Amino acid sequence: MVPSLNIKRVPRGRWRRQGLAVALALAAGAGAILMELQPGFSLWQLLYMQSALTFTGHSGEVISVAFSPDGSAALSGAIDRTLKLWDATSGSQIRTFIGHSGSVYSVAFSPDGRTILSGSSDRTVKLWDVASGREIRTFIGHSGRIYSVAFAPDGRTALSGSGDGTLKLWDLVSGRQIRTFIGPSAVFSVAFSPDGATALSGTMDRRLTLWDIASGREIRTFAGHSAEVDSVAFAPDGATALSGSFDHVLKLWDVGSGREIRTLSAHSRGVTSVAFAPDGRLALSGSFDYALKLWDVASGREIRTFTGHLGSITSVAFAPHGRAALSGSFDGTLKLWDLSDSRKRN
Repeated sequence: MVPSLNIKRVPRGRWRRQGLAVALALAAGAGAILMELQPGFSLWQLLYMQSALTFTGHSGEVISVAFSPDGSAALSGAIDRTLKLWDATSGSQIRTFIGHSGSVYSVAFSPDGRTILSGSSDRTVKLWDVASGREIRTFIGHSGRIYSVAFAPDGRTALSGSGDGTLKLWDLVSGRQIRTFIGPSAVFSVAFSPDGATALSGTMDRRLTLWDIASGREIRTFAGHSAEVDSVAFAPDGATALSGSFDHVLKLWDVGSGREIRTLSAHSRGVTSVAFAPDGRLALSGSFDYALKLWDVASGREIRTFTGHLGSITSVAFAPHGRAALSGSFDGTLKLWDLSDSRKRN
């Protein structure tokens, strides 16, 4: 028997998008669930969702997630202005990092796993000590919200991308701003190449841009999306890159030439986050359609769709061993997914 539902409108609380949300109270005793309405989402999808380990603790939408380099811990940043460190095996909360005065839009682990970075709507980047939760340093220089942060592969510098249309390169030891990269529009995603020599940005003007880190020079742009680019990622070998856009698709690019290799299409709404598997053969994507999708990169084939979140998926990450995935959502939770069976079937 389908439980009766008591539905009422509540504010959505989205940081950049507009829309409505509803609070669904399941008479069967499941409690109050916050979810966003979208075309095609049925009650049966709500009742028969795939199971995953769920991490709860944030008091607002989760915007960014990351695995530690050894895969033992997970990190999240949320609208509630905090970062949280989690045990990736049990889902238990280890520590909360408090210091930002605005929503935390991006989080990242250093290559050695000892420090973390965060970018916020308060226009600052912060460096934190993982073991103690202590704030080490604040980087000030952007005039807009910071949507993305990334450590260089050597862990000595970091990039930030902002709504002010710039990327900034920071010296993590001194706190000094090394260089500013002037982009064409608001920067929603940044990523270092595996060798640290170049970086990619995804921007409001529907493009990706490849930058030379040493000089700050724009090397080339990648055009093909029909809406803003919200996520970019390099393949482990640095030869190709993925992008996710509000045009509902992912695109695979040849970094050396800027040529579009293929389009990966299956999402019904905007793609918010993309990630390569450690071996580069598989990719993940998250979307406003509440779905996490696993892709075969070589063919562009969708391997599997994971459902379970009750809100848009904002961020995805592969575990370092490649057998699990992490997702963050507007429903205020993180979920850990087992990919072992999917990899075997592929």
